[in-house]
Order: sequence, then structure tokens, then C-alpha cells
Amino acid sequence: MDGNAERVLVAMSGGVDSSVAAARLADAGYDVVGVTLHLWDYADDGAPGQHGRCCAPEDQYDARRVADAVGFPHYTFDRRDLFERSVVAPFVDAYLAGETPSPCTACNRGVKLAELFALADRLGASRVATGHYARIVRDGRDGGNARLAMGTDRAKDQSYFLYASPAAWLERLVFPLGDATKADVRAEALARALPGAGKGESQELCFVGTGPHAYADFVAARAEGRARPGPIVDDTGRVVGSHDGIHRFTVGQRRGLGVALGQPAFVARIDADTGAVHLGGDGALLATAVDLADVSLAAGVTLPTRARARIRYRHEGEPALVVDGADGARVIFDAPVRAATRGQITVLYDDADRVLGGGRIRTVASAEPRAAHAVGA
Repeated sequence: MDGNAERVLVAMSGGVDSSVAAARLADAGYDVVGVTLHLWDYADDGAPGQHGRCCAPEDQYDARRVADAVGFPHYTFDRRDLFERSVVAPFVDAYLAGETPSPCTACNRGVKLAELFALADRLGASRVATGHYARIVRDGRDGGNARLAMGTDRAKDQSYFLYASPAAWLERLVFPLGDATKADVRAEALARALPGAGKGESQELCFVGTGPHAYADFVAARAEGRARPGPIVDDTGRVVGSHDGIHRFTVGQRRGLGVALGQPAFVARIDADTGAVHLGGDGALLATAVDLADVSLAAGVTLPTRARARIRYRHEGEPALVVDGADGARVIFDAPVRAATRGQITVLYDDADRVLGGGRIRTVASAEPRAAHAVGA
């Protein structure tokens, strides 16, 4: 390696995407250093394939195999305590508060990228690279500043999870797969004969197992007595059933409610104070606005502004007006959106698919007036 080559620290999960990203950078002449963060340990009795890929201990071995095959050093750093404090504990707390959290955004912001930049400084790397499907763009309208934008492969875009990256990070981030498609990356891994090239797709949430009740069971095991039973209430205020914890429900849920009303019913609202799960028809899921907390805006973005607002990862987005709100921002949609959920992240984009910012949904303004019924009336 050229002693004058620019050093780049590459986050390596052991999966196909980060492996190809590292290989591309090595081909481009960078002084590549691979880093894997050890974030989570699974129970010894976990069945094969039960967990997502990016935290699995065996993937540390696969990342090292890729580094050896391509020819660059690789290091693993233990960050399990930080992951527990910053991601797992807040995940449990959110479900017990009647919210539906987005732990991958918290992980990227408070664990992965924060630690990678700290390690890059220690290891003398001027840049940090990941296998995310996202892009860094520069535009004259922004004075040449780095901006986060959606990846070319819209089906795999991961800019949503990176929305809170500060300007100082964006100036140093490299996304080698930003203009690639997943199919091309998979084919490249196979053509390069990279170790693990035939691996399956990663799970979005890596530390919870699979199965129909995996999330709820994970939370229940860590609730420490905080989960409590409560009523299930229909749209007239009538108690139609009971449950053993609000952590088993999320807004928009239709299956597994434990009640039959003779007509389609969805979880429309969760009241953590009373422990009540409120059901309603499809109309009860529509929202005209959301209020955001923990708002992060890209450099140069001011409110009010127009934006395309994605209220969850798999949401295409709805045009909206974003204005200052109490302790955050308010997003007012041009047309009602379905199943806006407290705890989820709303990410804002401009008409060029650049990230304007985002925040956590704190409250939801329903398009359908709520009936003023007392529980059990």
C-alpha cells in the first residue's frame, strides 16, 4: 500500500454489502482499515437463522476473512455495554410506554457512527465508510457542503436511518454503494469470490429473534414487572377484551388482537396511562399532522419549509409543510397519512431526494375526531 494513500476506516458487519464496499475502496487505492463493532451476544440455545446478521458473533469471523482475502487489517471492538444502554434499554422503555421505536436510527446515531468516527481519529483515518445504500451529494445551492441523499436503489435506500448525521460526519462519510443496486452488489461479491458472498439478507432489527411474538417476548423478558394488563376498547368506548401488556401492540395492527368484532378492526391508539388499547376502523388510522421531538435539521435548513415526509422506513412519503412546533417541529401533511405511530421517526426530503432532517413522532393529530367515551362506559 502506498504510504501516502488516504486512510479510510470501513465498518464491516460480515455481510455482503460492507464486504463489497471495503473491496471497492481497496481497489480505488485507499489505505483500508476494517472495523467490526461487537454489539450483542445471543443465547447459546439460539437456533441457526434465528437472529439478524449484523450483530451475530460469527459475522466478526466473516469480516476478518474478507479483510484477509482482500488484503487489509481488521479489528474488532467491544461496544456491548454502549449498545445495551443506547439502543436496547430505550427500545424496551418505548414499547412499555405505548410507542413503537426505531432502534436502527438510534444505533447509527449513538453507537455505530459515533464510535466509528472516534476510532477513525485514533487510527489516523480521515474518512469513514459503510455499506449503506445512501449518497453524499454536493450542490452549489448549499455552498458545496456535503448533504445526505437517498441511494440510487430506492428499494434498498438507507438514508432514513442516517438522517441525524451532523455536517461534520457527512464531510467525512463515504458510501461506496450509494449508486449501486443490491443485485449488482450481490453479483460483484460472487464474482470476487468474497467470503460470505452467498449470505442471506440482513434483518432490519438484529438483536431480537424471529417469530410472530419475538418483539413482544423480548420486551416482556426485560420489563422487570413494568408490563401490566389492561382493557381492549372499541370505537364506542366499550370494553371488548383484555391484554397482558401494551407492548404487544402497535398502531395499525390488525392480527393478533385477541378479539373478534365482526368487522375489520385495527389498533388506533395506545394509552400508556390507562393501559387501554383502542381499536377502530381504517379511518381511525388517518392522521393530518405529527409533532416531532429530538429534531435534527441539515445544515442551512430553516423552518417553515416544504418537504416529502416519510413517517416510517417503508413509507414512500407524503408532501407536507414543516413548521416550528412546541419543543420541536410540526409536520402538516397535504393529504392524511395512515398509521403514523408515536416513537417512529419521520424523515424529511426535498424534491432532489436530499435529507432535510427529521425527528421522533411525539404526538399524532388524528383526521377522525375521537369519541369522548370513558373506558368501559
